[in-house]
Amino acid sequence: QVQLVESGGGLVQAGGSLRLSCAVTGRTVSSYSMGWFRQAPGKEREFVAAISWSGGYTYYADSVKGRLTISRNNGKNTVDLQMNSLKPEDTAVYYCASSRNGIEIPKSLSAVGSWGQGTQVTVSS
Repeated sequence: QVQLVESGGGLVQAGGSLRLSCAVTGRTVSSYSMGWFRQAPGKEREFVAAISWSGGYTYYADSVKGRLTISRNNGKNTVDLQMNSLKPEDTAVYYCASSRNGIEIPKSLSAVGSWGQGTQVTVSS
């Protein structure tokens, strides 16, 4: 059974940076496609970033391109999200997600097999 546990959220001023980490158990991140989603109050959960099982491909929502970077640490079995130049509109609960079959890129809700519990990111103006 896969378990995903996020950490690293918090309160930051606009223009600041945060680094989220997702600790994975029950799966090896080097062989599983992984991703990050977020959900703001009153809004639907939306795709943020994903990395392919091979690690060779990354994918980003247009709203975060150039500011957020997804990566994985095979030694620690984590998937990380470096968030720079944060904006108030980035405020949301951020969720780690694993592919439903390991290969499919988790860029949509239907492609996700497991979710973490989420971590709050708040960006003040």
